[in-house]
Amino acid sequence: MRYRVAILGSGVGCRHLAGYQSLGDRFEVTCICDSDAAAAAALASRAGHPRIVSEIAEALNANDVDIVDICLPPALHVPVSLNALEAGKHVICEKPISGSVAEAERVAEAAAQSGQLFVPVFQYRYGAGLAALFRLKEEDLLGRPLAGTLETHWDRTADYYANPWRGRWRSELGGAVLGHAVHIHDLATEIVGPVVQVAAMLDTRVNPIETDDCAAVCLAAANGALLTSSVTLGSAGNFSRLKIVFEHATAESGTSAYEPGQMGWRFTARSRKNQKAIDRVVAGIGKVESGYEGLFNALGKCLDGRGPAPSTAEDGLRSIELASAIYQASRTRQVVALPLDRDLPICRSLVPAEYS
Repeated sequence: MRYRVAILGSGVGCRHLAGYQSLGDRFEVTCICDSDAAAAAALASRAGHPRIVSEIAEALNANDVDIVDICLPPALHVPVSLNALEAGKHVICEKPISGSVAEAERVAEAAAQSGQLFVPVFQYRYGAGLAALFRLKEEDLLGRPLAGTLETHWDRTADYYANPWRGRWRSELGGAVLGHAVHIHDLATEIVGPVVQVAAMLDTRVNPIETDDCAAVCLAAANGALLTSSVTLGSAGNFSRLKIVFEHATAESGTSAYEPGQMGWRFTARSRKNQKAIDRVVAGIGKVESGYEGLFNALGKCLDGRGPAPSTAEDGLRSIELASAIYQASRTRQVVALPLDRDLPICRSLVPAEYS
């Protein structure tokens, strides 16, 4: 079956379009929605000239749309997701899915009640390098995760923040921790397991904005693994990188900012006698779609009944809860335990009181 998609938002929507076009036998973009007519027309010209609409409701209620792909400013993610689910559409939602744990729980509940798929965009989960890592784990060639480092070192200048919704708490809902590092934190928890303790220091050092653009974060996993996450938007270039030290080997990704899961990983055995077995597994990994192509390929299989959802509302909730714990740790200068107490103000909104 070929699934029909409405892309809401022409910014990161262009990357989503490329993913759909690589799977043209599975997906067709039938609608582009954007209040900027010129941006919508430019994206539509690359998509084979689908219908262009300026009103979100028109896209949500269209008969030729099966999937609503939300690439809008963050403050719109929750209301549009809820409306799309109510309209009987499957939903793909860019990060962050919400600006609070409470709102993420509301979306998860709505998704469960609707019977539709709600898929947060975690494209970092896909690629040949990651497929090799998980195969090595299955064959017990890595052992227990011990420690690791995560880097989200991106370059965001004043031009980036010229967009009026960026860099402001009420419209972007958070800073680099929520809007940029959320991907690598999700991937890290996929690899080492859930986080149970967080310590963090956040600051705004690169651009004159309200939200954070630098962070130093310490994460403790339930299995004892310790991770450090370095985040900045003042890098010379855009790089995302993971290095995870396991009991029997060390895994290190490439530096692609948007698709670090692709091939380019290095797996180094702690004992040289194990290196041949590791290399044999890695060499046996065939073609694996990465990034958005990988995400949408997994979605298509799920819709066909041939596999699980690529990610769920519960995955999105966990990402928001981890980000909330990081903000709570930074603001209180305390180590914060997960799961969070739902009575904490941070669970109701990430926006500081002075900006709410």
